[in-house]
Amino acid sequence: MKKVIITGGAGFIGSAVIRFLINRTDHEVVNLDKLTYAGNLESLQQESSNGRYRFFQGDIVERTMVSGVFDEVQPDIVMHLAAESHVDRSVEGPSEFIQTNMVGTYVLLEAARAYWTKLPADKQSAFRFHHVSTDEVYGSLGEEGLFTEETAYDPSSPYSASKAGSDHLVRAWQRTYGLPILITNCSNNYGPYQFPEKLIPLIILNALEGKPLPIYGSGQQIRDWLYVEDHVRALYEVVTKGSVGETYNIGGHNEKTNLEVVHAICDLLDEYKCDHPNGIASYKDLITFVADRPGHDQRYAIDASKIQRDLGWTPVETFETGMRKTVEWYLDNSEWCRHVQDGSYQRQRLGLV
Repeated sequence: MKKVIITGGAGFIGSAVIRFLINRTDHEVVNLDKLTYAGNLESLQQESSNGRYRFFQGDIVERTMVSGVFDEVQPDIVMHLAAESHVDRSVEGPSEFIQTNMVGTYVLLEAARAYWTKLPADKQSAFRFHHVSTDEVYGSLGEEGLFTEETAYDPSSPYSASKAGSDHLVRAWQRTYGLPILITNCSNNYGPYQFPEKLIPLIILNALEGKPLPIYGSGQQIRDWLYVEDHVRALYEVVTKGSVGETYNIGGHNEKTNLEVVHAICDLLDEYKCDHPNGIASYKDLITFVADRPGHDQRYAIDASKIQRDLGWTPVETFETGMRKTVEWYLDNSEWCRHVQDGSYQRQRLGLV
């Protein structure tokens, strides 16, 4: 049994990690989350009553608070998922992304280092700081090729630049101070409990209400789609079996254009929901092409052969099986969807310069 701190544990991927750890392991789990607009403790309704779960509300840029959590919890593992993550929001307001993703990561690293240096030798060697990042740090691919762990960084947006900066900080703390770190860079996640500013839940909820389904530009941008529960399994393999100092790319082996993704959602909704809104024949009739995002990368694709070779991980879900599970979850959890949209965000377009 380990004591694990999860930063950003009320978010989409963080809550999936906590559900996995509580339900599939015997570890003690501490959720450290600021509870911004995208953080929702309803995503952990069942897990919150478990005796192995604790929650601390706080901002990772606050050094005194973060150090206090380390001192109280005495963690064996830190999985750092707290981040501002929506590209459109970073275009409108980069400051929060620099603060949370870079300054917050620095504060966590320093708190972890201060705690780690005081541990006995056996605890020091077993401690892990796992930084969860994105494939967007690599920039845009052409029609051919894949991102590998050796691909040079070339971020395009304030979001991806802030994540690239945090990756560099984490590597520097290992090389300079010896802090035992691991880094993972994943492709686009999707699945249950995702906040509806992201493409897939946005399209599902807009379709159900008969609203336009916005497609940026031509919709030919390509992403590699990774079902969130596959991602969580990969993260656990890395933090428990990965080699200190290594980076592991995690991909879903599912390259799709944005337009293909939206068509797949519409096909499933046409199958499940016969009572189309506004008298339309198919949800595809709601597709609306809008102005593209500034600096929109054309293609991401992950080479996940290293994590498969070294740790034996491969995704279980295909795009088809994962998307069906996702659409079914949103159809069955309308109350959760309503609650997370009670704040300032009502699925409006963001990120236009």
